[in-house]
Amino acid sequence: MSSNELLEFRSSVRALLTKHATPEALRAAMQTDLGYDEKLWRMLCDQVGVAALAVPEEWGGVGATLVESLMVVGELGRVLSGVPMLGSAVLGVQAILLAGNEEACARLLPDLADGSRTAALCWADADGWESFGVRSDGETLTGTAQYVLNGAQADVLLVLTERGLFETSSTAPGVTVTPTPGLDPTRSLASITFAETPATRIGDPGARLRDVAWAALAAEQVGAARRCLEMTVEYTGARVQFGRPIGSFQALKHRMADMYVLVESAESAALLAAHSLAAGSDSAAEDVWVARAYCTEAFNAVAAETIQLHGGIAITWEHDAHLYFKRAHATAQLFGTARRPIAA
Repeated sequence: MSSNELLEFRSSVRALLTKHATPEALRAAMQTDLGYDEKLWRMLCDQVGVAALAVPEEWGGVGATLVESLMVVGELGRVLSGVPMLGSAVLGVQAILLAGNEEACARLLPDLADGSRTAALCWADADGWESFGVRSDGETLTGTAQYVLNGAQADVLLVLTERGLFETSSTAPGVTVTPTPGLDPTRSLASITFAETPATRIGDPGARLRDVAWAALAAEQVGAARRCLEMTVEYTGARVQFGRPIGSFQALKHRMADMYVLVESAESAALLAAHSLAAGSDSAAEDVWVARAYCTEAFNAVAAETIQLHGGIAITWEHDAHLYFKRAHATAQLFGTARRPIAA
């Protein structure tokens, strides 16, 4: 898409989310077993085609690039929606495409593209994403994958092991799925245990899959950070103290100006990472590493300032500020941190 088309597309997604992904709808979805608004996910798939964006046309997709998919991830981050865009339509789809198995693509991608099925990427062990929680022995899987996004709701399980990517089903023999409460109540996580579970190896997605995960998180962090800034500006413009809106005080203006700079610069870093990945640039790994590190720090700082500038109301359950604060700290750890060297 051209720049203007991207902006129009983002406006369409934002308009749908503004209408249907309200704070009230978010809190209602948090209380369900599914953990997200299934009706919203269907609308996003049917009306906008978000799950099909990065899927090639030959396998039922739109044939767009990762840039468009990550733009949607950013808009979902803005409203903290827990629909399986990141876990299924980005990580699941990219894992299959990167594995390079055309038979698996033809079999799995059409259903993922129309949203009728969802996939979950099983990766981490109890210590995080630097090692695999599941091992393969021939065509069977054994072990436990931790922190699986939307793992309790997924139909297709994509399991990363030292021998590459395997595919199995949530209903396969030996699979036990346990929902796992996390710091971020807006995001569904699960641990999935495999006990000699039959599976099919579909290839090796390589190191780029982590780059995709980090670039997607950077986009999400920017969307959420921008909403924090908007909330703070709105609140300080309405909150009156000493006969004046508190946003008119110079000290608070300076702090919000710093928040603005952080959000704008983080967005630039996230966009560069997305475009570098989509173009297969030689600098893609470095661009993603920078985006992951910078966007994490920016979102943490902006979320903390949001809490501070809202005062006591920010830490009440009724206000949304604490949900963004929790998302900031949770995404800082998801899929590992960018503190390790780029070449590791």
